[in-house]
Amino acid sequence: MDRYQAMATFIRVVDTGSFSAAARQLGVGQPAVSKTIAQLEARLQVSLLIRSTHGLTPTEAGQNFYERARNAIQEADEAELAAKGAGAGLSGRLRVSAATTFARLHIIPKLPLFLAQNPHLTVEIILDDRMIDLVAEGVDISLRMGTLADSTAVARRVATGGRSVLATPAYLKRAGIPQSPADLATHEAIIYSQLPSLWSFLRDGAAVSVSVSGRLKVSAAEGIRAAVLADMGLTIASDWMFAPELEDGAVVRVLEAWSLASIDLWAVFPAGRMMTAKARQFADFVESIMKPANTPCSVSRA
Repeated sequence: MDRYQAMATFIRVVDTGSFSAAARQLGVGQPAVSKTIAQLEARLQVSLLIRSTHGLTPTEAGQNFYERARNAIQEADEAELAAKGAGAGLSGRLRVSAATTFARLHIIPKLPLFLAQNPHLTVEIILDDRMIDLVAEGVDISLRMGTLADSTAVARRVATGGRSVLATPAYLKRAGIPQSPADLATHEAIIYSQLPSLWSFLRDGAAVSVSVSGRLKVSAAEGIRAAVLADMGLTIASDWMFAPELEDGAVVRVLEAWSLASIDLWAVFPAGRMMTAKARQFADFVESIMKPANTPCSVSRA
């Protein structure tokens, strides 16, 4: 039995809570995972897992083994990278979760550079505007914007960007250009269903909030983009979401005298699981490509 592989398999079983989920993430059959855990328990002569109708949980011995095995594998990975040298690059598989529009516009086009630097690395990107369960999905790093609701997640801010009220020139020609937040009451707002329809502005130290309405509510950023570009109305969005159109004039900002709260881009790492060298280096890569909008980063419990 390969001791390293057995530890990695056990860690994945504990993280996912089942043999089947661990098998899917490892790309092997469930019997192979069960056999590995049985061999590991036989070699250690101790029960590592409690099996019940609710799934698998580690015994006290299993929890101790899990924590030490996790640290050992992380240190082994770091030692291997140090021995190979920075020029050798990363290897294996990196699973990344990211919001669809942001990844399509800003991450995927730059991936050739990251892959060229790491020719032995495979990257899987899960595109989803929702915050998925990172542990259950076997995700190494998630890129998320805005306020993070999960207080247990380890997160690192990698960039900060602006937000604006945006519309096409064609829509503004038809509906008029709002001169103050109050004017938004007469406009057709395209509402992102994952955010409140109360838009808040700041000017000269005074805060103003406006409740907007519109006939279209969309659950994903791609839909917001499509509706704005179809001249259906105006919206509040990060400048990242419409970066190409802002550059070529297909979309313009309004109410620029009124400021909106900025938006943070976070690299989120699975709680309770080792932060891999691959995930850390990918976060560094994202920070470097988003550098024009950066502010000093931090690592925190979100």
